[in-house]
Amino acid sequence: MTKLSVCMATRNGEKHLRRQLETILPQLDPGDEVVISDDSSTDATLDIIADFRDNRIRLFPGNSFFSPVFNFENALRMATGDVIALADQDDVWLDNKVAVIREKFRTPPHPVYLVALDGWIAAEEEGDIVGGIFEQLKAGAGFFRNMFANRYQGCCLAFSRGLLDVALPFPRRIPMHDMWLGMVAEMFGETEFVAEKTIIYRKHAASLTDFRIRFAPRQQIVWRFLLLTALVRRRLEKGVETR
Repeated sequence: MTKLSVCMATRNGEKHLRRQLETILPQLDPGDEVVISDDSSTDATLDIIADFRDNRIRLFPGNSFFSPVFNFENALRMATGDVIALADQDDVWLDNKVAVIREKFRTPPHPVYLVALDGWIAAEEEGDIVGGIFEQLKAGAGFFRNMFANRYQGCCLAFSRGLLDVALPFPRRIPMHDMWLGMVAEMFGETEFVAEKTIIYRKHAASLTDFRIRFAPRQQIVWRFLLLTALVRRRLEKGVETR
């Protein structure tokens, strides 16, 4: 059976973390795992995780990245599954999430395969739905389309272990981990956007992602240059045939 690794990066997530884990763990098989890398939490985050007493949770505390990018990278390095799914600490997984992932990876079309699954956007309370993720992002695959405006949101992503072989280690200067993973998958394999709602994304002041944020044009240009440069270097390093 395919082993699923759910990778989560935590930092002071006590407010919503318990609810998120309560929606993930019941969907997993006994051989699956939740890999949590904690980045210097000072609240009750670690206590909440310990309360579950679930041997499928593999916690890696004591990190001081102070960066969601490299906190997620640490979780990915520790993952042992054939399929990896990313999870934010403050969202809610709908009951169909793992089933949809397993179906998509039953016969993956390419060793490097990434899917983005749609979800609902909610305000602080999960019942206050304000729209769909794909609708707001105008989501879709395409290398240059996503280089210009990233649609690969971490909370929506699941991918084959083959992606880690080319995506790790993360370059030191990339905009975000999800954008890097999506663009590497675009370059080295196959990507797919699946229009099925599988999560509730909480939109609140402490969110690491805000779909409405628009950075200064100069910053956007610098980030794209750094990202494209890193992708070209990785392509040359790996010597893998692009599709």
